[in-house]
Amino acid sequence: MMRLFWMVCLATSLLTGCAVISVADAATSLAVGVVKTTVKIAGAVVDVAIPDEDTEENPAK
Repeated sequence: MMRLFWMVCLATSLLTGCAVISVADAATSLAVGVVKTTVKIAGAVVDVAIPDEDTEENPAK
């Protein structure tokens, strides 16, 4: 019984490191997603604010 207790304690201490890495990975993924979305929105705003000259004067052939 004592051996099982120590194995559970050891496993628990090792898994806390995995949990910390998992939380850090989730936070990083969220930050990257936010930056990608912000860049896409900013690009769309710039496309709307600065129209292409070719579309009005010289239509594509």
